[in-house]
Amino acid sequence: MSHKHFQKLTATLLSLIMLLAMVPAMAAEPAADSVYLNGNIYTVDEDFSKAAALAIRGDRLVYVGTDEGARAYIGPDTNVVDLGGKTVLPGLVEGHMHVTGLGSSLMNLDCFWMPKQTILDQVKAAAEKAEPGQWIQGRGWMNTVWEDTSYPTKEELDAVAPNNPVFLTRACGHMGWANSKALELAGITKDTPNPQGGEHLRNADGELLGCMTDTAMSPIRGLIPELTMEQQKEALLKAQDQLFSYGLTSAMDAGNTVEVYEDVFGPLYESGELKLRVYGMISHTAADNETAEYLKANPIDPETYTPLYNNHLSLRCVKMFADGSLGARSAAMLEDYSDRAGHIGDYRYTQEQVNPIVKVAYDAGYQVATHAIGDGANHQMINAYEAAIKSNPREDHRLRIEHFQIVALEDIDRALELGILPSMQTTHATSDMLVAEDRVGSERIKGAYAWRTILDKGGIIANGSDAPVELVNPYHGLYAAVTRCSRLGAPDGGWYINEAMTREEALRSFTNWSAYAEFNEDIKGSLEVGKLADFVVIDRDFMTCPAQDIKDIQALLTVSGGEVVYTRNNAVPTIMWNGLPLTYNSELVIDPGTVYVPLNDTINGIGAAKEAAGEKVRITLDGRSAELPVRTENGVDYVGVRALFEGLGRNVTWYGDSQTVSIGWLA
Repeated sequence: MSHKHFQKLTATLLSLIMLLAMVPAMAAEPAADSVYLNGNIYTVDEDFSKAAALAIRGDRLVYVGTDEGARAYIGPDTNVVDLGGKTVLPGLVEGHMHVTGLGSSLMNLDCFWMPKQTILDQVKAAAEKAEPGQWIQGRGWMNTVWEDTSYPTKEELDAVAPNNPVFLTRACGHMGWANSKALELAGITKDTPNPQGGEHLRNADGELLGCMTDTAMSPIRGLIPELTMEQQKEALLKAQDQLFSYGLTSAMDAGNTVEVYEDVFGPLYESGELKLRVYGMISHTAADNETAEYLKANPIDPETYTPLYNNHLSLRCVKMFADGSLGARSAAMLEDYSDRAGHIGDYRYTQEQVNPIVKVAYDAGYQVATHAIGDGANHQMINAYEAAIKSNPREDHRLRIEHFQIVALEDIDRALELGILPSMQTTHATSDMLVAEDRVGSERIKGAYAWRTILDKGGIIANGSDAPVELVNPYHGLYAAVTRCSRLGAPDGGWYINEAMTREEALRSFTNWSAYAEFNEDIKGSLEVGKLADFVVIDRDFMTCPAQDIKDIQALLTVSGGEVVYTRNNAVPTIMWNGLPLTYNSELVIDPGTVYVPLNDTINGIGAAKEAAGEKVRITLDGRSAELPVRTENGVDYVGVRALFEGLGRNVTWYGDSQTVSIGWLA
């Protein structure tokens, strides 16, 4: 090589070295704790974008994107999960429920929408086991689904439990059904006047019926022994288990005392047993009581507030009540009920009373959330919020109205203009549609459960279940939001379907809109880098599955802060009927491609009739019949599940990821 060529080569090498020196070295990404690949991930970010993979370090997402990009985060100790194309949603945010109430209800009689006789049978069985004087409690009865829709009586309970006080709370939580023993202990007689915000229902002779609404329940509730601290903790953990099993990683708790949050929630967070993220609401009832003094002594700085226990408990909101429920006719109306002349429901406060109660909390920096169902209660609370805002303007108050159920159209506009957030529960519409129009008439119904109207005017809706008023299952809420149908598929085409949500809106209402309604949109509600690694893997694509199958969605895996907190057991197939699993006293029989179900258990579960048809059995439901061969195993008769339900004219879909059969509406 000549000297000239050597000099040229040297110069070229030096130039390359200098150029490389100018390019920053690409540092390898620190390994993630977990990487999830090959998913159908709905991030629910601003653009509603999709991704295939997630990487998690600690309790946060460090990557959301493609499989190729996520592999850069895989190290020797990284837990790598192949999602196999399954659908992933952000951890669902329950926008309004009673967490401790759900837990407590799981420890009492389950009366949820059961026939009256079934409830009475439960009470009778409980009374036979109870100690003398022991209270018998339950919740969930719903007279509107009974054959006789009238309110029940004390005499019916007396007949099955004469010696023990009985108190059963209606599903709405705003009416109680008591026996004579409970009324006697509480000192309630036919001469007891109705309190402010409540009513003792009476028969035509003026005698106590045994049902009472709202504040009229207080004398009885005050006698029922409170759960011990250990029982309250047990109840809370039971509620957590149920929430995680649905993919709910966060829940708004609609009203508890400061002491419960400190003495029940606090120790469970400290021990690590409680992992559910809770947006707590401090019960607030007066402008001059102990709670009001606590609020004044512990003001909130909205700019700097940070949730407690590593983003697990927020205590920056208060909960108030303005009225009762529509089903109990205790929702406060501007004009008489259409089906009860001279009655406008039960206002908890006058306008002059409620304004200072709101102002105490608002001026201390707290968010205020108020239960208001009737158009009168909503009007009153919008007035109270407006007065507080004008007195002390706050840039980002996010004042909430819980339920926002029957609202005058002009008050919807006024609320949205003031920045008030509607917190609504879509299953309430599909439950209340049985009585709603009877209660309020054809004109007021235009402002009822008006989701589309609110969204089209630029509002957002925080969605929830109001459990234990309704079942906590969020897929029932997503289904109701999209279809405006009951779980039985009624009415055909949906109830006032013009007010339905799109699937994207419905999902936002259970994720980032609910997170926004609790000031936590920066840390949860969508799957984005820097946010908490809260998500759920489900067994079907929410955005594309048949609408009737949304109610049957099963959570396969729930992850909170990167930790797996629930894994579905797929050992036994699940048969979903009207959004609920059928229960069996005998094991199912599985052949390749066929699931056989116990005949008698299935007939009882769906309310069908059967009769022999030669060597077959004829099963009849809703005017349709199916003739099927019977298979006998260990003395139990079985039929093929698909043959049965398709024979009855139903859509049948098998979801293999969860081993679930969804039985749809009539085909």
